[in-house]
Amino acid sequence: MKPSVVILTGAGISAESGLKTFRDTDGLWEEHRVEEVATPEAFHANPELVYRFYNLRRAQLRQASVRPNAAHKALASLESALGDRCLIITQNVDNLHEQAGSERILHMHGELLSARCSVTGRSYSYTEAFDASTPCACCSLPGTLRPDIVWFGEVPLYMDEIENALSGADVFIAIGTSGQVYPAAGFVQVAKQYGARTVELNTEAPTRPDAFDDYRQGPASEVVPAYIQTLLDEHK
Repeated sequence: MKPSVVILTGAGISAESGLKTFRDTDGLWEEHRVEEVATPEAFHANPELVYRFYNLRRAQLRQASVRPNAAHKALASLESALGDRCLIITQNVDNLHEQAGSERILHMHGELLSARCSVTGRSYSYTEAFDASTPCACCSLPGTLRPDIVWFGEVPLYMDEIENALSGADVFIAIGTSGQVYPAAGFVQVAKQYGARTVELNTEAPTRPDAFDDYRQGPASEVVPAYIQTLLDEHK
């Protein structure tokens, strides 16, 4: 029987695709502290700055040079082999998994190419820049659209679906994530509690070696395809 595989991806899987990480090593992005552009309070205090910040990131994602790498493509091939027994939970707000061909994805921190109405809570695909003057598609009012991003202090999306998937996983794989930010940092314990084999694929040395049964270190574009092939070979 095909295994049920749940994958958690973080910024490390997209770094080789030319995307700046949300939080650089100095804690800044485009010369702004994350707290200035990624909290509800920041949006209320300076919406123009927050709109500009996400409009720039949206424009970067649309650049021709930003493309899925071999790691994204390997996960798409895994889904092709396993069907609905493969699920990606991503902390990333880019659409590189989708570009690579994956379809079963939960964006727990929202999506960059989306806008959300602050009045109705409805989300819309939005690939271009928008700001306080942009009318909302559902309420036709200006100033109600916000980036469809889960900011600090807000509850991540799809938590019930994630809990359900982790409880039925045979294999849990964490790729390119620090494992230090909750609730995502706790997913490995939940999966392990339900009997899943736990695997970490990362460029950094493991910070929690006791949490994972297996660990592979190296660039995502190398270690992810290699491990996925090993997993597929095990279940031919």
